Amino acid sequence: MKFEKIKLKEVLNQYRNNFFIDDSEIYRQVRISQTGKVSFRGEKLGAEIGRKRQFYVNLKEHPNTLIFIRQGVMNGGIGICPQEVDGCIVTENMPMFEIVNIESEYLINYIHSSLFKKDISRLVPTGTAQKAIHERQLLELEIPLPSIENQKYAVKKINSIKNEISELENKNKKDLTLIKKLRQSILSDAVSGKLVSQDPNDESVKILLERIKKEKEKLISEKKIKKEKPLPKIEEHEIPYELPKGWAWCRLGKVVGYGQCPKINAENISDNEWVLDLEDIEKITSRLISKKRFNEKESKSTKNKFSKGDVLYGKLRPYLDKTIIADEDGYCTTEILPIKIYKNLIENKYLKLFLKNPNFIKYVNDITYGIKMPRLGTEDARKTLFPLPSLSEQKRIIAKVDKLMKLCNLLEKKVKENEKDIEKLMDSVLREVFSD
Repeated sequence: MKFEKIKLKEVLNQYRNNFFIDDSEIYRQVRISQTGKVSFRGEKLGAEIGRKRQFYVNLKEHPNTLIFIRQGVMNGGIGICPQEVDGCIVTENMPMFEIVNIESEYLINYIHSSLFKKDISRLVPTGTAQKAIHERQLLELEIPLPSIENQKYAVKKINSIKNEISELENKNKKDLTLIKKLRQSILSDAVSGKLVSQDPNDESVKILLERIKKEKEKLISEKKIKKEKPLPKIEEHEIPYELPKGWAWCRLGKVVGYGQCPKINAENISDNEWVLDLEDIEKITSRLISKKRFNEKESKSTKNKFSKGDVLYGKLRPYLDKTIIADEDGYCTTEILPIKIYKNLIENKYLKLFLKNPNFIKYVNDITYGIKMPRLGTEDARKTLFPLPSLSEQKRIIAKVDKLMKLCNLLEKKVKENEKDIEKLMDSVLREVFSD
């Protein structure tokens, strides 16, 4: 494809419609994403808008309007205005241009190509607090300009590839959804006795419960834990599903120490000790994002003390599904509750599976209190029904879950690799079109 090189200023005419904000009026605003999508952001009262001198998008006079963010154009914040933003206001940091003497689709495809991104990355941003690219810099960039017929041909070719890529992307999204459902199904089956077979030679759950009871009584007599309020008997109508033979329903507070952790004032914590905040745990995956010591934290609030092996449960906004097992002693915010296992009579990994399974999360979301910051109350947690298999079966369940989750990870990795290949394919097509 033959083309000449021209500067952007030859196909972009900047326009400005000065507008001054009235505090009593309501105004519509614009958003530009890093993918270049321009959309309606929402409405705001004039009194809440700090900068009174604004401009408005005029698609009636300038139907092909391109807009960008001075502070975000290097990251993809540039696109064409859809009809929904006509009449919206923007600040001077979002300059607007009418597209002339070029096919708008051809131009925007080039702007979203790696060729243009490479050119714009060479520009030197201005400003100190916020680095920005001014339009006078942008307009000096060169772009390839073929004939109108070839522009239309290029757009047709790109759109054809985009349709195929869209199908691949939809398939990837469906695959990721299926993997997510598979993970949830694995967790549900794990705590309902459907994942591994039962072994009649396993120790009876009744014996296990008796051992847990004796251990608790021993700890209470030694004043290592406090005596708790009696838990109500489990009524038949409370039982959510039937467990296999060899399992038993019990209250969570009967078999673990929920709410038994000591509280420590910040001044009693040593500098090199681990202090965990809720934001240090990634939602859903429960991956530990950050592990910091007390001397790296600024928080002076009271903390919960936990020990290695405790299950640390994020009781604030439990739908975020934040649960980890402590790999060393430490302290955590009071929005994280350490759950103690008595003498290793329950596998902490099995307890974690229970806390992360979708049935428990749904149950918790239904009973949590607080609108903006819902949290699980201690007594509600203690009353939760807990499906208890033998200790041996717990170990088999954990091994099976680990194996299946590894397979899920491999599947997810393959899908994400496909996503990267799709991105490379689209970029390769654009480079081919604009480099001929």
